[in-house]
Amino acid sequence: MVHKAKLRRKAITLREQFYKYFEILPATTEDLLYEVYHLRYQVYCVETGFERKEACQTVNKYGKQIWLEMDKYDWRSRHYLVRHIRTGLFAATVRLVLPDHNDVEAPFPIEENCVLDYPVRDINIRRHLAEISRFAVSKEFKRRAGERGTLAGVNEKAEVYLSMNPDERRILPHLTLGLLAGILRMTRANNISYWYAVMEPPLLRLLRLFGVRFETIGPDVNYHGLRRPCIAALDTVLPNIRRVNHEAWELITDCGKYAG
Repeated sequence: MVHKAKLRRKAITLREQFYKYFEILPATTEDLLYEVYHLRYQVYCVETGFERKEACQTVNKYGKQIWLEMDKYDWRSRHYLVRHIRTGLFAATVRLVLPDHNDVEAPFPIEENCVLDYPVRDINIRRHLAEISRFAVSKEFKRRAGERGTLAGVNEKAEVYLSMNPDERRILPHLTLGLLAGILRMTRANNISYWYAVMEPPLLRLLRLFGVRFETIGPDVNYHGLRRPCIAALDTVLPNIRRVNHEAWELITDCGKYAG
């Protein structure tokens, strides 16, 4: 008689589920950077109208003109993409704006667009400070009412769905965690210890469900909708994620590979 334990299927982890349907890619080639900037154009200019099309650039790629949304911080940033494996579509992107090591006091986007009660002045900290920025999810991956017009594809109930098969739908809103996995890889590669961020309150609430907690450092700003300036220390964030949601920690850190 076969033991019942042998008949049980091994439970698939959140990390395994995510990588069954998605992959995260560093945008280290010209073609992938074009995908980053074009996805940002689709989200920031076409879908939400947050940025003007006239301020964007065009390039000729394989005989086709594509629009790119870029700004003055991209030269000092690193970028990641999340790609849906089955369709090949790029689902989401995020960047990490790094410190300018030639001028450590050079401002981050948050410092130019928000009134901060607690800006980071310490030069030694600024050398290891970066800003999570241009957090965007493709319209193809936010079909539900209330999600369109948001950058991260998160509505007020913190729900994100795909118009795809049920198994794919079940791993959402874990698309956000895939972006965080990319952020962490950029963070480790560039010796960063602190994150600035300006985020939609629904996104912050979603992140808290996974144990990702940011500290508010200024009043909300009405910039294409309500945004909140925040900061987080990596040596506080990661242990809290592990305590609150171990599966989320496994996905974000790749089972501890990028935990430090």
